[in-house]
Amino acid sequence: MIITRYSSGYIGCTMYSILNILTQLGFATTAVILGGQTLASVSSSHAVPLVAGIVIIRCMFLDTMYAWMVTFFIMCCLYGLGGKAGFDTSAQQSDILSFGSIVFGSFTGWAPVAADYNVRLPADTSALRVFILTMFGLYIPICFTFYPRRCVLSPWGGGGKFLLVARDRHTNPTDLLLTRRANNIPNTYSTALSIQALGRPLAVVPRFIWVIFSFIIYTVAGVAGREHFSVILSNFLSILSYWTAFFIVIIAEEHFIFRRPAGKLGGYNLANWDKPSKLPPGFAGVLAGCCGVVGAVVGMAQVWYTGPVSEKAGATYGADLGFELAAAFAGMTYPPLRWIEIKLTGR
Repeated sequence: MIITRYSSGYIGCTMYSILNILTQLGFATTAVILGGQTLASVSSSHAVPLVAGIVIIRCMFLDTMYAWMVTFFIMCCLYGLGGKAGFDTSAQQSDILSFGSIVFGSFTGWAPVAADYNVRLPADTSALRVFILTMFGLYIPICFTFYPRRCVLSPWGGGGKFLLVARDRHTNPTDLLLTRRANNIPNTYSTALSIQALGRPLAVVPRFIWVIFSFIIYTVAGVAGREHFSVILSNFLSILSYWTAFFIVIIAEEHFIFRRPAGKLGGYNLANWDKPSKLPPGFAGVLAGCCGVVGAVVGMAQVWYTGPVSEKAGATYGADLGFELAAAFAGMTYPPLRWIEIKLTGR
């Protein structure tokens, strides 16, 4: 989140940090609820209460060096079953656009947090290598696990139930139990970093305190809202995730237009990361972000709301254009606003 201070100032960094905290905690809460439901489902003969399932999910500590093998095996099983099912080619263009927004949101959710996990690379690693490692390190596993997610293992009976559990044995997607804990590791750690990015008083608190604090919040939220909160939260997160579209555009335009070697600012002075007087005021980034919100509102197609542009693009339920319009609105407004900001303030 600190990189946003170089485009949107302290104000923008606070705004994006809050959005990221809500996003990460929301996905973590959803993960523990679904994990608890999975445990409760597999225990039909030895009933495990949903509350106990949620707590158990948070107490599982499989070594991540080996846990991926189990997930890889299960995904291969899903590919085998999915190959027999074929593909539905009768989807309308509006459905394709809406599905594309789901795929896009799955990828862009990593944009605010990916840099948190590059810190172990040597300091002299080239920018190109960082890009390639990050790009393919995310692209390959996300694509590999995304394609077969509509398959179920119910044809395998008890063996399939052992591997993963379908919410509905015929139509609904399945939930991989062992992946829930792995999902929450980055959610929890990045939440702690975003809390520290809110300001100096919070930054001086040891990070593990914020990790524990985040763990308590989403575990309690998962237990308290286990019956109905999951669906509500999923719908809310679908709307909340639009912010990643204009976040990416603003950061990219700052980097390639204003911070390039021959640009107006000529790079980043990393020594100024915590000096508000040396950082941009942030008006350009915040206003461009607000324009991105407007684009998302007029283009989104969600359970709770369908925007006017989306209604015209889709026949029945609209076509989700929220990501595209959010990125476009922010992308068109940020360069001129930032140019004016630099002209007036010099930073």
